[in-house]
Amino acid sequence: MPHQLTALYNRPEDPAAFDRYYDEVHTPLAAKLPGLRSFLVNRPGPDADGNPPPYHLIAVLTFDSAEAFGAALNGPEGKAAVADLPNFAGAGVTILNGPAEAVV
Repeated sequence: MPHQLTALYNRPEDPAAFDRYYDEVHTPLAAKLPGLRSFLVNRPGPDADGNPPPYHLIAVLTFDSAEAFGAALNGPEGKAAVADLPNFAGAGVTILNGPAEAVV
């Protein structure tokens, strides 16, 4: 069963600096995770009333299985990506993971 990691990044003080670092440094690190099947990034916009979203960026990484996910995060590439979080995610990040099920 596919396994996903979802990272919910809080709104940073300097969104442009966050985006630059995320795109130029962190994304290439995460893209090297062995067994990574897909890597989606969403930068949510305001809601229908114009209110800012609760998160600045949402990343979803998919692996073939929980075992592939575990191997990726425990390997050198995964450790490097996790160690990089304090370099740009000072506003906070919530990381969730679990099995992914296609509904449609």
